[in-house]
Amino acid sequence: TIFSKQAELSLGDKQVSLLDTPGHEDFSAEMERTLQILDYAVLIISGADGIRGHDETLWKLLERYHIPTFLFINKMDQPGTDKEALKTQIGARFGSHCLDFSGNTDSSAFMEEAALCDEQLLEKYLETGEISREDIAGLIRERKLFPCYFGSALRHEGIKTFLEGLDIYT
Repeated sequence: TIFSKQAELSLGDKQVSLLDTPGHEDFSAEMERTLQILDYAVLIISGADGIRGHDETLWKLLERYHIPTFLFINKMDQPGTDKEALKTQIGARFGSHCLDFSGNTDSSAFMEEAALCDEQLLEKYLETGEISREDIAGLIRERKLFPCYFGSALRHEGIKTFLEGLDIYT
């Protein structure tokens, strides 16, 4: 988008104010002003284009302002998109603590990956074999873990899972 918009919505039992800011790099100053009031951010990445330089700039700004961030990789319905290649690119550019939340988050493999994001949580996981949703929400809040969701907004694919994740982990 190139215009800022605000929307109010219900997410589970939460009332959410969504601030949609310009994604175009010519409007970065307007987006950066908004960062100062956010509790969480959703960074939209084009699955068709992959991570671009401007996405990295936004990622650094979110880091500077210490904003917990969810990633939604959009346009996964377009020909030529490769989820595994995108996951590799995200890990290389944004770090290994960006985990795919669009699959089974109750699996032991997922829990182990999440536990590796924090030493204390890893100890808990090794002792009990489990970590809670609250533990994961804490990692997200502390910017130690970044949930990644894959889908297509145009085709409403992955949106329900993404919104459920926002509700659970915020």
